Amino acid sequence: MLDFKELEAFVWAVRLGSFRKAAERLHLTQPSISERISRLEGSVGEVLLERSARPIQPTMRGREFFVHAERLLQQRDEALRLFDDEENYSAPLRLGAIETIAHSWLPDFMRALTQRYPRLTIELSVDYSPALNQRLAGNDLDILLAMNGYLDPERIDQVSLSPYEMGMFVSPDHVEMLTARPDSWLVGLPFISFGKKARPYEELIDYLARQGLEHPRIHSVSTLMTIVRMTMEGLGIGALPVATVLDEWRSGKLYRLELPCALPDMHYDVIWRPASHPRFCRSVGLLAQECAERYARSRRDDMAHSDFPGRWVRPERPTTHPLAT
Repeated sequence: MLDFKELEAFVWAVRLGSFRKAAERLHLTQPSISERISRLEGSVGEVLLERSARPIQPTMRGREFFVHAERLLQQRDEALRLFDDEENYSAPLRLGAIETIAHSWLPDFMRALTQRYPRLTIELSVDYSPALNQRLAGNDLDILLAMNGYLDPERIDQVSLSPYEMGMFVSPDHVEMLTARPDSWLVGLPFISFGKKARPYEELIDYLARQGLEHPRIHSVSTLMTIVRMTMEGLGIGALPVATVLDEWRSGKLYRLELPCALPDMHYDVIWRPASHPRFCRSVGLLAQECAERYARSRRDDMAHSDFPGRWVRPERPTTHPLAT
């Protein structure tokens, strides 16, 4: 079996024409160079150097082998440089993202990512957080932009992202009814949320229970854009990330409910396994963090400088809920 140390000794002996000079170049003793080359000749079963010549010359077989040995050493050096120069990372990056991020700052992030790593290619999977975490654990994905908490913390590393404020939205068709009827936001319409396996669904149930509604009607939907569309069509009260529906809210296609207390924010992280090129993954995570914060800041500015006051629904709220069980 070939050894890179033996190949180096052979290549430098041929290049410099001397065991002594090869030893100086590799910071070894001359007997060490001689021993390595002898082991190499034993491995290939051929004499590779004419030792009686001055300077030392390769045999016919040695000249042929020298070309391949140089190429092997060059390929080794190129492979090792990957660990010194992460900007030249060229393997496909298997990236998983939840839909909320995919419909907000993900395009800007991918643009910034490919600018920083011009040789990079991206294999993108969009799914809900539990499924993405499962694929990460199975080494089917490299980096996630998703909710944390599904895997053993000792098996992953992460960088936190800017949270998403959540709100409840309705079609303008329901504004009059929700404004006029006490408690109608709790009993008049079903709610629309993410799928049952997603954490926002569980958090919505807990939130409604704290408002006195123990058995709410909830349409569970697997995609964010479907929740938005169903809400705009008047099929229920959509529990949605505020930043992703600012345009619909601003234009009057959606109205936002004033709630007795805020819904829990949605928190996401960049998640990877420590064994998967940790320096590169952390660099990607910090870039995602920058993009997420820039997006959150721009949406906050939109809300501060846009006319949203006429797009609120402020239903009356009794102190107890008569249908809670």
